[in-house]
Amino acid sequence: MNTKELISEAVSLPVEERVLVVDTLLRSLNQPESAIDNKWASIARKRLNDMRSGSIESIPGEKVFQKIWEKFNK
Repeated sequence: MNTKELISEAVSLPVEERVLVVDTLLRSLNQPESAIDNKWASIARKRLNDMRSGSIESIPGEKVFQKIWEKFNK
């Protein structure tokens, strides 16, 4: 099977299976580094706990992007 045939076959798969194919291909390009992944997971858990406890205040995404656009449109 050549590349063109492989792509044609993959495109004809149901959405869930295409997602699996894409995810598998992307992971093969960017091999996960468990130490880094564990660190990010730890940071995410801490931030979630901080938000739930009320020790930090979240900022709506729209406000964040508005500030970014204002900064770059000056």
